[in-house]
Amino acid sequence: MIISTLSELGPWNWMLLGAILLALEIIIPGVFLLWIGIAAIITGALSLQFWPLDLWMWQVQVVVFLILSLLSVVVGKRWSDRAAAKTTDEPLLNMRAAQLIGRTAVLAAPIQEGRGRIRLDDTVWRVSGPDLPAGSRVKVVSVHGTELHVEAV
Repeated sequence: MIISTLSELGPWNWMLLGAILLALEIIIPGVFLLWIGIAAIITGALSLQFWPLDLWMWQVQVVVFLILSLLSVVVGKRWSDRAAAKTTDEPLLNMRAAQLIGRTAVLAAPIQEGRGRIRLDDTVWRVSGPDLPAGSRVKVVSVHGTELHVEAV
């Protein structure tokens, strides 16, 4: 029954596949099925144009769909990367440690053998720098992962 229905749809199979993929993109977000769904719809539009031709066999349609899928994914990735690269008024929004560069604090634990701890706001941070006693004022000069590099003020 399903096969006979699909064979009766002819070139509209690609449109149906594209609509299903776009609906799945809404249900399962990830911005990947979107590009493949667009490729299926374009393949369907081409099928409507070329359906009467003997050359437009199902094998050619699948190859066209695969090529269009690849192209649409590449173009979509470039477009989304360009959109994400736009400047923002909060460039350090999700980089908490990088926001601390330039701040001063008092050592909560002495820096011994190059390692110590400071308290900034509500967090205790591991620090590296020159050996200093607890209570010394230090300035954060750089960040390496979750460790802050400090120097004496």
